[in-house]
Amino acid sequence: MFSVNAMPPQIDAGIAAELGEACVSTLGHLRDHGFALGLQPNRRPLRFTGTAVTVRIPHLDSTAVHMAVDMLRPGDVLVVDQSGDHARSCFGGLVSFTAKARGAVGAVIDGSVNDHDETLAYGFPVLSRGYSPLTTRISGIEGAINVPVTVGGAVVHPGDVVFADSDGAAFLRPEEAVGLGALLTSKEEAEIPARESIAAGGSIAEFSGAAKHRP
Repeated sequence: MFSVNAMPPQIDAGIAAELGEACVSTLGHLRDHGFALGLQPNRRPLRFTGTAVTVRIPHLDSTAVHMAVDMLRPGDVLVVDQSGDHARSCFGGLVSFTAKARGAVGAVIDGSVNDHDETLAYGFPVLSRGYSPLTTRISGIEGAINVPVTVGGAVVHPGDVVFADSDGAAFLRPEEAVGLGALLTSKEEAEIPARESIAAGGSIAEFSGAAKHRP
C-alpha cells in the first residue's frame, strides 16, 4: 500500500541562511533530542540546511524513494526511514544525480548507500549508515511519502528543518528554528576570546564553568 501526501511548505530562506553559519554540535550543548545518531557523512566538510521531504520504505522495496526524488524542489532534503534495515542501500548514483538535478541540498538515509565514487563525484552530500553493495528493489509493495518517520532515533515530520554538517544532523520544527541560528552563532563567537586566553595560558575549566566543581 502506498501513501503519497502533499509536499510540505518549505522553510524560510532566512532560517536556512542563519543556521548555515552555525555548527550542529553547538545545538548539542543545548538539547539532547532531535539528533540522528549513528549516521556518517559521505564526505567532509559537509554542510546543508533544508526542508525535510520524508519517505518510509519496507526494507527491500525502494519504489517510494524513486517517486519522492522526482518530487524534490530546490532547498529540499530527502529523509529516508528504512524500517530498521541498516544493511541495504536505497540510495545510489542515479538517485543522487536526480536529487541534485532537482535542486535538493542533501539527503539523510537511515540505511546504507551505494555507488560511493559516483555520488562523491556529483558533490551531493549524504548522511547514512555507511556503504553496502546490497541494494533495494523496485517492487511496488508499499511505501509512504511525507509522513512522520524515525531516523537515527529522531522523529522527523515533513517540513521539518534539517540542520546538518560534518558531525551529523539535527531535526527541528520550523517554529523552533526561528532565531536559533543567531543564538548558536553568538555562543560560538563567545569562544574566540576564550581561545586567545587559553593560548596565553588561561584555563578552559574557568571559561566553561567546570572549575567551580573542583573538590
